[in-house]
Amino acid sequence: MSEPTVILGAGLAGLSASYHLGHDRCVVFEKNHYLGGHIHTEVVDGFTWDEGPHLSFTKYDYVKELFADSVEQEYLEYPVATGNYFQGHWIPHPAQSNLYAVPEPLRSACLRDFHASRGAAPDAAPDDYRDWLHRAFGATFADTFPAAYTRKYWTLPPERLTTDWVGERVYYPSVEDVAEGAKGPLPEQTHYIKKIRYPKRGGYMAYARKIAAGANVQFHHEVTHVSFRDRTVLFTNGTKVSFERLVSTLPLPTLIERSDAPMPVREAAAALNCSSLLIVNVTADHPTARPENWIYVYDEDKHTTRINCTEMLSPENAPTGKTGIQVEVYYSKDRPLAEAPRDVAAKVCDELVEMGVVHGHESIESVDAKWVPFANVIFDHDRRAALRTVLDWLETQGMAPDDDDLAPTTDWDAKLASASATGQHIVLAGRYAQWKYYWTDDCVMRGVELAKRFGGDG
Repeated sequence: MSEPTVILGAGLAGLSASYHLGHDRCVVFEKNHYLGGHIHTEVVDGFTWDEGPHLSFTKYDYVKELFADSVEQEYLEYPVATGNYFQGHWIPHPAQSNLYAVPEPLRSACLRDFHASRGAAPDAAPDDYRDWLHRAFGATFADTFPAAYTRKYWTLPPERLTTDWVGERVYYPSVEDVAEGAKGPLPEQTHYIKKIRYPKRGGYMAYARKIAAGANVQFHHEVTHVSFRDRTVLFTNGTKVSFERLVSTLPLPTLIERSDAPMPVREAAAALNCSSLLIVNVTADHPTARPENWIYVYDEDKHTTRINCTEMLSPENAPTGKTGIQVEVYYSKDRPLAEAPRDVAAKVCDELVEMGVVHGHESIESVDAKWVPFANVIFDHDRRAALRTVLDWLETQGMAPDDDDLAPTTDWDAKLASASATGQHIVLAGRYAQWKYYWTDDCVMRGVELAKRFGGDG
């Protein structure tokens, strides 16, 4: 292949694709003036802000080594501490194995329903996530805690979600853990994340330094149209490029909307559901008020869904003696943003004071709100059919099918073991392009896989 591979988007997936295919064989087009996409880091008045709480807990040694090399081995590694806030109570995470911190009589009701749910022997797989929750935890706990959080985080009631995305992300407790956790703290935490790594300085974006070095990135290039028929891409600045091979990291609905795809494919892409995120960054003139690395907030009368403090990721992320609090508030087409972001941010500040995360309104030094249009792929019951329609059409345009196209996650060990050379012309890479439940290590590993697939055909 003589022409360079055209890559749309200089986020982690795009940079990984360029790095592993060879920067000299690729050109990356990025709409922003900076690299990183969703792992971009900003420093404001001495505070380091990531776009949400990015943490590395990958099981892949390759990614661990790549990230460590990127920061010249200067990273922090520590056990994670997570917490939950519920109606004035602080409950260790996951709440299902820490019922001792749940107030009575709710605690006893949760325990009673949990034992009843485990006594029943289901004769079929759960119909939806609500059914899964009831079987796993019993009705009282399920409806009070994870169902409430689902409506806040996923912006949908649990019955509208499938269960194929769950995996280890929601802890399915043993009878012993729940029973003992109702009496007092367990000897070991049961959260699926045990230990995390984070750059000592520079924010999460520092982990991309190695794969970004030497990349041929053309900034200020926002895609307006992709012609799969003519194999050309047009950008808002008037630039038009041809491609022999295209790697797109754009959100799949955006790619299809700005292409020559036929109407049924456009309609299917528009049916793909994703949440949006309003990030509220608050700084205060006192040290961190809570010990947790991040906090889940179950109260549905609060905008605040999840909280992390930037200095809890690394002490280098904030001035000494101050706290930088990042709050996530989620929206979607099912829950549109109906207020001005500044009004939401003001209410978030009230909530932080109420919860004791901020000592008082007089302690707040700054408040900033940032809108992120694509946050989490929502695994509703329409996703698989809509995604299949889109991918089937892309296959007619030169994209090779994958066995796990519709799966929310990827087993990279198995994937790399079976990867073979392919002559495909269209490739999707990353969470939003592939419409999966991907983390940062998945975005890196997709680049590794692409290099194995394409081998030396460049």
